[in-house]
Amino acid sequence: MDLGKKVAELRKQKGYNRDELGKIVGTSGAVIGRYERGEITPSVEIAKKIAEALEVSLDFLVGTTDQELDKATLNRINEVAKLSPKEKELVFEFLDAFITKAKIKTVMQ
Repeated sequence: MDLGKKVAELRKQKGYNRDELGKIVGTSGAVIGRYERGEITPSVEIAKKIAEALEVSLDFLVGTTDQELDKATLNRINEVAKLSPKEKELVFEFLDAFITKAKIKTVMQ
């Protein structure tokens, strides 16, 4: 899915109209419409503001990844990144164990 379609879909999911999203990111609803139709491409700065307003990563918005990370998940990732290497390793070990358990549980069902 291209950037314009993602913006439109996410905007609707958040319950914003074009004018509301435009106001949040510092542009007009008409310009948001042009982004959504693929007539123009937002600058990196505006794309970042759109991603923040729609609470997704910029990577997801521009199509670098298909994994939609919500703001709460991104905040947790940022907090883990601030930990010491030893603390990070403990977090990763816990996550690995939890993921493995969840996969086994899914297979067993």
